[in-house]
Amino acid sequence: MFEKVREIIADQLGIDNVETITKETSLINDLEADSLDAVEIMMALEDEFDIEIPDEEAENFKNIGDICDYIENNK
Repeated sequence: MFEKVREIIADQLGIDNVETITKETSLINDLEADSLDAVEIMMALEDEFDIEIPDEEAENFKNIGDICDYIENNK
């Protein structure tokens, strides 16, 4: 599942080398995603995994691992 999340994030942000994205990678600090990028990523993840990620939850995500954990625990 991490690989799929990583693939979606790389696609949304135009990152060619997905290997640079780890579970410790921060969307904002490491990948320089802005708030619009983050919203688009969350929407893409919601579509892919057929879940809803409330804004309050998304604001608490510190890194890609947090996103994966949330999806795993809520699908």
